[in-house]
Amino acid sequence: MQTRINNLALVAHDNRKTALLDWLERNRDQLNDVHLITTGTTGRLVAERLALPVTRLKSGPLGGDQQIGARIAEGEVDMLIFFWDPLEPMSHDPDIKALLRLATLWNIPIACNESTADFLINAPLFQGYERRMPDFATHTHRAINPES
Repeated sequence: MQTRINNLALVAHDNRKTALLDWLERNRDQLNDVHLITTGTTGRLVAERLALPVTRLKSGPLGGDQQIGARIAEGEVDMLIFFWDPLEPMSHDPDIKALLRLATLWNIPIACNESTADFLINAPLFQGYERRMPDFATHTHRAINPES
């Protein structure tokens, strides 16, 4: 069954927030019917500057990245746009890596820059895509030796 991308998670490091806001403004029409889920500060800026409705979670360093990761694992996020700053070390780098790992594990599209984000939302599949869900049965039913 094909479904439209309904839940879009947005994350941006401080040095990339303006770029994400500009990108959202340019692509507002494509995102009219999409539910936006954001980390805290990003969500506040999206609501203030663009007056778009958002579900705001905690700030990234305070657990927001992990909250988005949990929503990905629960099947509540269809796509992640994460404008990260490759030139700036982040104190919560393990959280960021965990978020990207979960997005990859659960096979959701990820954009880490404007070009990729443009490709994703302008692709015909944005309007109807059947994401193949990973099968983790082998992992969840594996035998565990409690003595090791």
